[in-house]
Amino acid sequence: MSQQTSATVTVFASPASWIESDAVDQCHQVAALDGMIHVAGMPDLHPGKGAPIGAAMASTVLYPLLVGSDIGCGIAVFPISLKRVVPEKLALRFPDLDEMPDADDPAWDVLDGEVPGGHLDGLGTVGRGNHFVELARVGAVLDAGHADRLGLAAGDTVLIVHSGSRGLGEQILRAHTELHGAGPAADPAGYLAEHDRAVRWGSLNRRLIAARVARALGAAPTEPVVDQCHNLVEVRDGHYLHRKGAAPGDGRDVLIAGTRGTPSYLVAAHAGPDANHSVAHGAGRKMSRSDALRRGRAKHTVEELRRTPVGSLVVCGDRQLLFEEAPTAYKRIEQVIGDLVDHALATPVVTTVPLVTYKTADAAPRDRRRGRR
Repeated sequence: MSQQTSATVTVFASPASWIESDAVDQCHQVAALDGMIHVAGMPDLHPGKGAPIGAAMASTVLYPLLVGSDIGCGIAVFPISLKRVVPEKLALRFPDLDEMPDADDPAWDVLDGEVPGGHLDGLGTVGRGNHFVELARVGAVLDAGHADRLGLAAGDTVLIVHSGSRGLGEQILRAHTELHGAGPAADPAGYLAEHDRAVRWGSLNRRLIAARVARALGAAPTEPVVDQCHNLVEVRDGHYLHRKGAAPGDGRDVLIAGTRGTPSYLVAAHAGPDANHSVAHGAGRKMSRSDALRRGRAKHTVEELRRTPVGSLVVCGDRQLLFEEAPTAYKRIEQVIGDLVDHALATPVVTTVPLVTYKTADAAPRDRRRGRR
């Protein structure tokens, strides 16, 4: 067996950024895989299961595990026009996004053609973990010309949807790992065909979720101004470019998520080959879920976590998830964006400030509302 020299590894973060050594170690472990060419770590880099999150990895060999189970996961931004924006009232009107929409739900009108792969299970649902739907307002306008081209102005309201292919991507990865474990795809073309269906499914899912929420809030569904997937593999320059928690940065507009208690940043990405044409996808965790749960319970009450530092509301019926996803569990989004700017990977366009963040259905407010009748 021939010996291969490890691929190059570059982490695009400043000394002031919080980057766990375990995450950097994972980058070097990936770099040692057969066929690997270059690993680019983003400033939101953190350890993942089997592969680092916040990394773009180029190789002559296709590794499904480097994409993971949530193929097609991404973030989309939809303009929404509301007559009155009262977060306390709007939070009560969010639909149950843990359940699929009813067959007669008008949100289904966004479907145009067949559902990819005919996979209906879970369509129109958000999922758990770091997935969310957020009603936000446009805050600072940092590049007026670009914002104008996107049709965004300070004070506008938008829906931000972060979700993926739900169980479909998991099925695809499991079918591979049951036969090949962490090894390469035995049939790259076959895997890519399934993968591409999951990517299309994830984008469709975000549109359906946004339509459900828009109609529930009394607004008409709109087309997204941004919709970028950050868990995928693409064939580029004859190589496989795996992205796990890294968004395409080759001239695209990308929403880089902060936390439910901080702004997010819509950026114009212009990353080159040294960054594997990629940018960060969010603030990135700085605490494991177990650490965030333990520390959060010692510092905060549930009610404190339902109202964020920016005054927004959180809809989340899962108390454990409230603590696991607390703003303090994540890195400072300003540091992540600053690193991208300093490395000439992206230019900020606007910030979005949370008004209502939906994580999972919360029956309590509805019960209290019914009790007042």
